[in-house]
Amino acid sequence: MSIRICIAGVTGWTGSAVARAVLGSGDFQLSGGLARRRAGEDLGTVLGGAPLGLAVAPDLDRALATPFDVLVDFTAPDSVKARTLQAMAAGRHVVIGTSGLTAADYGDLEAAALACGVGLIAAGNFSITAALAKHFALVAARYLPSCEVIDYAHAEKPDAPNGTTLELVEALGAIRPSALAVPLDRVHGFPATRGAALAGTQVHSVRLPSYVIAFETIFGLPHERLTIRHDAGTGADPYVAGVLLAAQKVVGLKGLVRGLDTLLFREA
Repeated sequence: MSIRICIAGVTGWTGSAVARAVLGSGDFQLSGGLARRRAGEDLGTVLGGAPLGLAVAPDLDRALATPFDVLVDFTAPDSVKARTLQAMAAGRHVVIGTSGLTAADYGDLEAAALACGVGLIAAGNFSITAALAKHFALVAARYLPSCEVIDYAHAEKPDAPNGTTLELVEALGAIRPSALAVPLDRVHGFPATRGAALAGTQVHSVRLPSYVIAFETIFGLPHERLTIRHDAGTGADPYVAGVLLAAQKVVGLKGLVRGLDTLLFREA
C-alpha cells in the first residue's frame, strides 16, 4: 500500500515541491496539506494542477480529520515542535525539515516519539549531497584535531546557525572538541570575532543576500588544509529525494533519527 502523506507548509518553497513529487509517485499518496495562506482552497489547484477534492487545512486539528501515515513539516521553528507532538500523540509518524529546534527540543521529541511508539526523522537539510558533506566532515574529524565551521544563508534567515550547521557541530562535538591554539579567554581585541563556541567548535554565521544555504568545515594542520563545503542552489529539487526517502523509512521506526546522513549510513 502507498504511504499517505500530509504536508505542513504545503504552499511553501520546499513543501510545494515535495507535494508535487508525492503526486507523481506510485509509492506515496498525498492525503492532505496545511497552510494558513490559501486555507480552504483545493490542494491540487494550489499546486498548479487539477483539483484533488482536498481542501488545504488551516491547522493540524483540521488535517487530522483525514487519515494519513506521515506528517512532513516545512514550516517555522516557533510552531513545529507543538505540531509534531500533536501529530505523534495522534499516532502519526513525522518527518521534520524545519530548522531552528534545539538539542533540548529534540530530547523532548525523542521521548514523545518513543512513548507514542512512532517514528520521527529530523534533518536540517534533506539534500543527499549535503548529507554526504556532513558525513565526510565527521570522518575527517576522527583524524584531524582542529576545525571551524562557516555557515551561510540569505539575509532574512532568522535562525543562526542554520539547522544543517547545528546538526554538524553537535555531531563533531560528539567526536571531540576542536583544539584551539589560543584559548578564547586569551584572545586580545574582540573575542566575539572568533565566532560562537558550539559543542566545542567555533562557528561563524554569515547572513547576506545571494546565499541560499551553504556550510563549510575547514580543517587545519601545519602546512596543509582541508575544506569540505556544500552549496545549495536556488531550487528545492535537491531536497525532495531525501524527504521521500525519510517518509518511506520513518513508518518502520520508533523514536528519533536525526540527520539524513544518519539515515543513509546507519545500515552501513
